[in-house]
Amino acid sequence: MSLVAGSYERFIWGYKLKSRKHPHSLTLTSLFSFPSHLSTIKTVAVAGSAAVSGGNDDTIKIYDLSTSSEIGSLYHSSSITSLSFFSPPSLSSFPRNLLAGDAEGCLSMYDADPFVLLKTVKIHKKAINSLSVHPSGKLALTVGHDECLAMVNLVRGRRSFYCKLSKEASIVQFDGTGEKFFMVVDEKISVHESEDAKLIFELDNNKRVLCAAPGHNGILFTGGEDRNVTAWDTASGKVAYSIEDAHAARIKGIVVLSKSVDDLGEEDPYIVASASSDGVIRTWDVRMVNKGNPNPLAEANTKSRLTCLAGSSIKSLKRPRLEMLNADENPDAAAVES
Repeated sequence: MSLVAGSYERFIWGYKLKSRKHPHSLTLTSLFSFPSHLSTIKTVAVAGSAAVSGGNDDTIKIYDLSTSSEIGSLYHSSSITSLSFFSPPSLSSFPRNLLAGDAEGCLSMYDADPFVLLKTVKIHKKAINSLSVHPSGKLALTVGHDECLAMVNLVRGRRSFYCKLSKEASIVQFDGTGEKFFMVVDEKISVHESEDAKLIFELDNNKRVLCAAPGHNGILFTGGEDRNVTAWDTASGKVAYSIEDAHAARIKGIVVLSKSVDDLGEEDPYIVASASSDGVIRTWDVRMVNKGNPNPLAEANTKSRLTCLAGSSIKSLKRPRLEMLNADENPDAAAVES
């Protein structure tokens, strides 16, 4: 299992989560740390052995986790605000496509092996705040600084739906099945049916939500200004459980990790990772919440102001060197293969 975090100080941090002899004893082993960007890193994404980061220097950096190395760059005309991989089940160890949102409201779609641009589409009038790819890989949702929600047909490479929201949303995220999606507006999380965007629940957090990640069985994990890791039951619209004061400062990233028995032993704990602007990355076995406020399974202090976190529960398999190719836009190419 791998974790990658970005920071205000331009540094990228890569870690490998490994088990010790005891199944509940883990360690975060450093893979790399260096100033990969010229300015603040705003977003990261991980899938299998591939990782990417984007920032205010108008650049996407690409990393091969199997060799703990940076392998190339993709250049844009504006800051990168959101990144997401698409990995079909048949290729779960390596992503098929990469999607990037930017400060000009454009969505760029790449083939991930090699990294070649397929198409760039203007989606929003202002910056894209967040994007999420449906598990089918056929469509994506975006929310922007223009206070709008958009749906993008990734097969045809064009915007298919666009509507005004009552207020600007900072996060949009499909659940693991694609049947629901979530939007975050300040301290509120709205749960919607994917088919028609019908509102199911509105979850009210005490303070502003800064990150969210879907778990299993209808659970949604959030973190933010309250410094808690909160698990919401999206079937009932109530809090399932919460890790109080998980960090000393606001939480900027949450990753839900599942794992194999070989990685973590027969107990197979259910692991969530969190990163804070206090510089600390922590991993938790959320099953221990009912037994009292749990202690972190593992933690690492980067001593930097972390801005984002991404991870993969899939073993970073050794594979031939990842290829990176800058190419001109091809308006006829399909963005995500079905």
